[in-house]
Amino acid sequence: MRVILFTGKGGVGKTTTAAATAVRAARDGVKTLVMSTDAAHSLGDTLGVALGGADAGLPVEVEPGLSALQVSPPHLLGESWRAVQDYLLSVLGTLGIDTVVAEELTRLPGAEEVAALLEVRAQVESGPWDLIVVDCAPTAETMRLLALPEALAWHLDRLLPAQRGLIRTLRPAAAAAAGVPLPDPAVIEAVTGWQRQMRQVHRILTGDETSVRLVLTPERVVIAESRRTWTSLSLYGFVVDGVVVNRVFPDADADAPSRPAPDPWRSGWNAAQRAGLIEVRESFAGLPVVVAPYLAAEPIGIEALADLGLAHAGTEGAQDLLAPVTHRGMTVERTDDGFVLVLPLPLAHARDVGLQRRDDELLVAVGEHRRVLTLPAALQRCVVDGASVRDGLLRVRFVPDEEVWPRG
Repeated sequence: MRVILFTGKGGVGKTTTAAATAVRAARDGVKTLVMSTDAAHSLGDTLGVALGGADAGLPVEVEPGLSALQVSPPHLLGESWRAVQDYLLSVLGTLGIDTVVAEELTRLPGAEEVAALLEVRAQVESGPWDLIVVDCAPTAETMRLLALPEALAWHLDRLLPAQRGLIRTLRPAAAAAAGVPLPDPAVIEAVTGWQRQMRQVHRILTGDETSVRLVLTPERVVIAESRRTWTSLSLYGFVVDGVVVNRVFPDADADAPSRPAPDPWRSGWNAAQRAGLIEVRESFAGLPVVVAPYLAAEPIGIEALADLGLAHAGTEGAQDLLAPVTHRGMTVERTDDGFVLVLPLPLAHARDVGLQRRDDELLVAVGEHRRVLTLPAALQRCVVDGASVRDGLLRVRFVPDEEVWPRG
């Protein structure tokens, strides 16, 4: 099963691009599900179908071969979060926190994001689809969404008691000593389940069947954000396999046939978009770039989306959509004097990257985004001996720790 996620700055047409891709795939014989992680829930409006209501949380058939889904957080989180929330309420009650305030404090942060991730996992593992198209939220929210599985699993690893059986045995005495109630088995099982599911989600999102496509318009501010997004996605181990440029005036694309000189207003926009397209192709060199025209009307409904899908297709056929991607995640290379950890960071500069070694982990920061990498066993017994950023790759050099591996 293939999974393609679409993201971009708000207002660039990512929802219509995702929906158009799904419609085109379905009409080419690919059994397709299109779903949205965007809290705005505009996917149904774009398709011209009702999503939610009594059918919330269930795929709705739009036409043969194409279904759509609006995620329902309460449906997915259900009793597992209720058990944890009840425990947190009991702790806050012990501390004298007002009940109403405690209810607000224990609302699950990021419930929409967690629910969306669990739904993607459920559809990949049990759905009858050949292709799942995900309309993601704008880029900032998408980065939080895609970074969540690994980060949440990391935190849950440290939250879970190492000796669960011991806690159950000593519960009364431990609770009395701590002054607050200890979690009962239902709480621990809920957290354990989330930990397992988040790791499964992360494997799906960083696997060879999943990729991200960036949607943008040929404007300087949008291009700058898309460049940063590509770098940040690579930091977290996600593969970007294409760029879609929407709302391009016919005379702005240098590849389009020449036309008579337009009026001054259009001439200004054409010049700006022409420069923007040059910057896009230079910035995302090596990635397929599809240029879609500014349509005469808003693409609402299946037929309009089908036409837009043809404009987005370029040379890509339906079977190309299903082709696995080439994963370019973190690798470790052996050298004469140690190892080199290599992490793709396209468009990054050394001044933007921060590194910190912490026990068996390496913290990599790019701008406001940070990833905690658990080092392979061989690197855990080494020390960092320098780093560089060149040609879109972060290279961190490791040499053996002489206290662990004494030289002969």
